[in-house]
Amino acid sequence: MRIIKHCSQTFPTIATGFLVGMDVQGQLQSSNSFPFPAVDLPVQDSHHENAASGLAAAAPRAKSNATYQAEMIRQLREVNIDANCVGWYTSANMGNFVNLNTIENQYYYQKDPNERTVAIIYDVSRSSQGSLSLRAFRLSPAFMTAYKEGKFTTESLTKSQLRYQDILVELPLTIHNSHLLTTYLHQIPTPTPSEELTIPSHLSEISTSTTPLFPNFDSLDLSIDPFLTKTCDLLLESIENHTIEANNYSFYQRQLAREQTKITAWQAKRKAENASRVLSAQTPLPEDEWQRLFKLPAEPNRLEMLLNSRQVEQYARQVDGFTGAVSAKMFAVRGNLGSEGAGVPE
Repeated sequence: MRIIKHCSQTFPTIATGFLVGMDVQGQLQSSNSFPFPAVDLPVQDSHHENAASGLAAAAPRAKSNATYQAEMIRQLREVNIDANCVGWYTSANMGNFVNLNTIENQYYYQKDPNERTVAIIYDVSRSSQGSLSLRAFRLSPAFMTAYKEGKFTTESLTKSQLRYQDILVELPLTIHNSHLLTTYLHQIPTPTPSEELTIPSHLSEISTSTTPLFPNFDSLDLSIDPFLTKTCDLLLESIENHTIEANNYSFYQRQLAREQTKITAWQAKRKAENASRVLSAQTPLPEDEWQRLFKLPAEPNRLEMLLNSRQVEQYARQVDGFTGAVSAKMFAVRGNLGSEGAGVPE
């Protein structure tokens, strides 16, 4: 509840915090969470807004927040409360959490101190549609090794056989509320009606209960969810970014091929020149001067393409989940209408 409240209050700015709990027989249990202090910047234009979002996303790695976290854990230990850091949490919008900040934050928590720490992702936009989106992730061991080496070239990826599916490992997440909180949720008082109540004359006139946890008919709505439309737009944007990264890599390959052709021609010319110098009893020229004369282009980092591919997969899964629910409703309505229309006319 504290994670949901914090992320909802700071939306659309990214919210981050750390989790405390215990590791009980291989099961990671988080009993409390604490938000990182917010950085107040004057929001004057989109540039300042992006800077504020960037600082909020990188908050778990800031030195000041690391000191704050250590001090908070020390005070929790003094009052005999679970004081082991088991991970961190962050908010997301439309499922766009697969980015470099998330990877760096999780690597910061998952490296030497505790490799079992997790990242809790709370999607504010998805949850606002009535479906709680709270997921737990951890970096895979293969990606941890590759990120520690800092090499994301074609050769290293081929050698390690690292794919974009191997970046994040989703873990099963179970939410437990205290009995006091469960009782409160089921007894949230409803507002008193302002007008005078009339006695219904028919059963259909009886209004359904407005208790928050009472079943309602909102789940039977057949309209296209705007969240689905926005997700499709973000999916197309991610595919476009993937195409840009692929074009950049193709440009690198063309540049590399041109330089290698020049080097091969230079080496052939130098060998022929040395052969003639040997015949004339002269000292051969060094054949490794091409390293000084030619400069091979640097291969672009493949990490961005891996992350973008994983983000495309995330959007595709969201679209698949939405279309599955909408299709099921439409088939149910079609079957109901078909059964009604199949009657024999009088």
